[in-house]
This record gives sequence, C-alpha cells and structure tokens, in this order.
Amino acid sequence: MAAKTQIDPKLLDGILTETINTVKVSQTQVFDISEESRQEFLRLAKELEDVKEKALEAIDRSDLLEERSKIARSKLAQVSKHFQKYSEGDIREAYESANAIQIEMSIARQTEKQLREKRNDLERRLNALKETVAKAESLVGQISVVLNYLSGDLLKINELVEDAKQKQEFGLQIIEAQEEERRRVSREIHDGPAQLMANVLIRSELVEKVFNEKGTQAAVTEIRDLREMVRASLREVRRIIYDLRPMALDDLGLVPTLKKYLRNVQESTGIEIELVPMGNERRFHTKMEIALFRLIQEAVQNSCKHADPKHISVKIEFTDRNVSLFVKDDGKGFDAGVPQKTNSFGLIGMRERVELLEGTLKISSRLNIGTGVYIQIPIREREGSE
Repeated sequence: MAAKTQIDPKLLDGILTETINTVKVSQTQVFDISEESRQEFLRLAKELEDVKEKALEAIDRSDLLEERSKIARSKLAQVSKHFQKYSEGDIREAYESANAIQIEMSIARQTEKQLREKRNDLERRLNALKETVAKAESLVGQISVVLNYLSGDLLKINELVEDAKQKQEFGLQIIEAQEEERRRVSREIHDGPAQLMANVLIRSELVEKVFNEKGTQAAVTEIRDLREMVRASLREVRRIIYDLRPMALDDLGLVPTLKKYLRNVQESTGIEIELVPMGNERRFHTKMEIALFRLIQEAVQNSCKHADPKHISVKIEFTDRNVSLFVKDDGKGFDAGVPQKTNSFGLIGMRERVELLEGTLKISSRLNIGTGVYIQIPIREREGSE
C-alpha cells in the first residue's frame, strides 16, 4: 500500500503568502496602468481636437484654392484660345498663375490628407485606450475579489491565533498611547498657549504703567503688541485642537480637510504630496469621515517617518457602494518576500479601524521602489450625509 503524502502546512502558507503578494503587486501595477492610460487618453483627446480644427482649416483652404484654380484655368483657356489678342507677358502670367495655384492646391490637399489620416489614427488610439482603461478598472475589481478570497477563508485559521495575540498587545498599546497623547498635549499647552498667556498677563500689567509714564501713544503700541500675542496664542490653541480633532470635517467635509492637512504636512516635511479625488464626493456620517481621515493620516505619517519618500500620492475614490483610499510613496519600501514586523501600533490601529468599518486593507511594497496602501470601505445607507 502506497504511503500517504504528508503536506507541510508551513509550505502551503508560504505558497499562499507568495501568491497573495504577487496578486497585490499585480493590483498596484494594473492600477498604475489604468492611471497612465487615463492620462494618455486625456492627452490624445486634446491632440485630436487640435487636429480636427486644423483639418477643417485645411479643407476650407482646399475649397478656396479650388475656386481660384477654376478661375485661373478659365483665364488660361481664354488666353490660349485668343493668344493673338494678348501680349507675351499676359500669356506667361496666366500660365504661371495657374501653375502656382495648382501647386499650392496640391500641397493643401496633401496636408488635408495627412490631417485626416492623423485624425483617424488618433480616434483609433483613443478607442483602444478607452477599452484599456475599462479593462484595467474591471481587472482591479476582479483582483480585489481574488485577494478577498485568498486573504479571507484560506488564511483565517492562522489569523485567528495571531489576531488574539495582537489584540492583547493592542489593548496595552492603546493605554500607553493615551497616556503619551495626554503628556504631549500637556507639554504643548504648557510650552505654547500657557507661556503666551503668562506673557499676555505680564504685558497687560505693563500697559497702565507705560500709559502713566510714557503717554497714550506708547500705551497704544503696547496694546498692539499685546493683541499680536493674543492672536499667536489663539493660533496655537487652534492648532492643538486641530491635531486632536479637525473641526473642518464638520464644516467643509472630508476632501477639503484632507487638502488642508496634506498641505500642512508638505510644508512641514518638504515632501511633495498630491491629493487626487475621484468620483462624486459626498458627505458621510461623522464617525465614518473621522475614520477615513485618520486612515489617510496614519498612512501618510507612516510614509513620512519610515519610507524617506520624495513624493506621496493620495487618491480617494467615491462610488455608489465604496470609498477607496490609495496612498502610495516612492520611498525605500521593503522586500515583500521577507517577513516584516506587522504588529506595529500604527498598522494595528489602521486594521482595527478598517475592520470596524467592515472594509479591506492591503499593503504592497517593493524594495527601493515604494509602498502602496489600499483601503476599501463599503458605504451603507446610515453612513450617508445627514
């Protein structure tokens, strides 16, 4: 009796992990192809409009030269028929004029033909690009389905064991993070607004003394300086409040708040950051908008701290059923084939938020190429605008 074949679970896990990583890289590549094709489509569409305009001008030019050619040929026929009535100069002029118009008309027709051919070629290329974009977008969706399956049931056993351990560590890290956040806010208030307010108090006590000793003008100058200190204090308080909870989310919505936040990060780090909103933007329940903002904030901060990038691209796409977030940098990345430390507080926090929203989070990276974070969150009716 033949011996039973023993299957090594670790070997299966390795094969499955490698497959998932390959599919993730393919998803990113297909997404990039879709974006590049979309940009090329827009460029060719603009070029086609220019060619069409030039073709119309060439047609008009050919029609005009055709009329002039008819007149020149008629005159030439008249001169040829009654050449004894015309001088040698008149005859030569009639022949040269008809010949020049004929040459110019030939050039114009050739130009028109070239423009028509270029127009037809651009239209064919545009149709092909349109199909490429549609296929790429469809393929991204199909790859997402495959990844959900590969990353779901087939990995669930190992994930359950690892998840229990990570959640225990996560609970402790939450407590540590809360205490650290309290210390940070305390330091910022002490070093910022508290110091400024103490200076305001001291300067306010000096105003009366300055008024009595140096007169009204000097007191007014002190009051102006005092006003600037109060403004500085107010700005600092607002900055601290914004870090704790961006109030612009309530008033302006997710995309304008992200624009403001990413602009501030770009100014403070010198890293070029691009925000690309796609689809029809809409308002969501406050909790969901906060979660989406924090997810992008965490992904961008991780990139700034660890990837040493020159450029970060942030894309947010709104569809009827999902909100998709894609944060990609051109930093140092890492080798997807080498096990990475995946229990960092930031990443666990992101996974927790995504799980609470019943979404998916995918991370792909290539050494010295960059890292991409892809998040998809389903939209439910209760999460619509209020």
